[in-house]
Amino acid sequence: MLQVSKSMPQGAGLAPVLLKRAATVELDWDVRQKSRFDATDSTGRSLGVFLPRGSVVRGGDVLVAEDGSLVKVSAAAQAVLKITHCPQHGTPFDLIRAAYHLGNRHVPIELKPDHLKIEPDHVLADMLRAMHLIVNEVSEPFEPENGAYATGGHHGGHHHHDDHDHSHNASHGHDHPHDHDHNHGHIHAK
Repeated sequence: MLQVSKSMPQGAGLAPVLLKRAATVELDWDVRQKSRFDATDSTGRSLGVFLPRGSVVRGGDVLVAEDGSLVKVSAAAQAVLKITHCPQHGTPFDLIRAAYHLGNRHVPIELKPDHLKIEPDHVLADMLRAMHLIVNEVSEPFEPENGAYATGGHHGGHHHHDDHDHSHNASHGHDHPHDHDHNHGHIHAK
């Protein structure tokens, strides 16, 4: 069994030709959220993965084996609930409400602009349908958001937006053209 103890988020820094030649492994979310697991890559090699505790492997990450070989990870299709808004009885805002309620239950959730995905759960499916959302069981890759307090992972860190202007009006903390009173009942802790 070939031991793997390193993961490179999204293969960062690797030449595209190396990624193209790399073996692959397809893993579902249940496996990818573990730091220790066994797998078989596309060349038939048995892998014993021993990553630092708390590690999460994402589709596109690259595992580095003890012999220096690379194994590119892809998210396997699995049973998930795909949640969309109902155009006849609701609005896209209903997805935000659903994400809020699912988040309060600490449910792993994949957020997309036009849908949400969660692992199958008939109780949650019934709750979402009662909110006039459309819930369908499909087989698709599942990449839930990192938790707000996740440590380590590469999706939770800081990143730069070189093409956006994030400047703020220094006197008011925001910038818009009309005047208004900023003394409207804020309570300040002392």
